[in-house]
Amino acid sequence: MATYNKEAVEMPAFQIISAVGTARSCYIEAIQEAKKGNYEAAEKMIAEGDEAFAEGHDAHLGLLGREAETGETDVCLIILHAEDQLMSAESFKILANEFIDVYKEMRKDK
Repeated sequence: MATYNKEAVEMPAFQIISAVGTARSCYIEAIQEAKKGNYEAAEKMIAEGDEAFAEGHDAHLGLLGREAETGETDVCLIILHAEDQLMSAESFKILANEFIDVYKEMRKDK
């Protein structure tokens, strides 16, 4: 059994958490902008969120690549939290895009 390499796991985990936290905030702000009818601003926030999400996703892929190369599996709570945050941000993006579409449709009828 491989030993836990704290530095090799924790830094990428914090990078994931930070990046996807930013992405999730952007997606939430996109919903708020769409609610006000500011669709251009909403789309801009989605794009900013996507950039931040990509950073988190890249850090995640780095961890997966490290595991594939070394065969070492370092599972700890911080990694579980990072993956949870990654999935949460992805879900928020889906919801944000749906809300934007709904708000656009609602305003068409007015």
